[in-house]
Amino acid sequence: MSSMGGLMFSRIDLQNKFKRITLVFFSLLLSACGNSQQAFFNINDRGQSLALVRDQAYWRGPWQASLIVAGLPQCQRRYAVDGLGANKFRLDVYRPEPGVFILNAGKRWYVTELQQCGFQSYQDPPPEPGEMIGSFQAKNNALQYRGKALPKAEAEVESVTPSAVQ
Repeated sequence: MSSMGGLMFSRIDLQNKFKRITLVFFSLLLSACGNSQQAFFNINDRGQSLALVRDQAYWRGPWQASLIVAGLPQCQRRYAVDGLGANKFRLDVYRPEPGVFILNAGKRWYVTELQQCGFQSYQDPPPEPGEMIGSFQAKNNALQYRGKALPKAEAEVESVTPSAVQ
């Protein structure tokens, strides 16, 4: 009788171990199914750019978006961007003046600049956001930047730094 009881307990232990291993395996598998996408707007060839990154921690999880503002060699900063839904993922880019960009995602407005990589959000739209030069958007489940290139003369003005002016 004792051998029968020992066999029964070892089967139960084996089943519990199998359940635990299966649970751990599927948890790891599910967490490994996250996604990360990037799209870039290279303003010029001197390290000035805007990059939008969206991360999804796990499959079918919410997207978290951030903007990377690069005004190299002076600065590079990363900021969280709210208001970008998974289905209507779009961030329009406007340029009111060289080195300054106004971004719009639905009812949310942001401004960023390349000299110190500043970033600020606004509740109300600006009266004159400037020329729309493109947009970051998700198309066919891939993040991309679509826009027109800056004319070469304007790209040169964008790259002027305070030390170069003196």
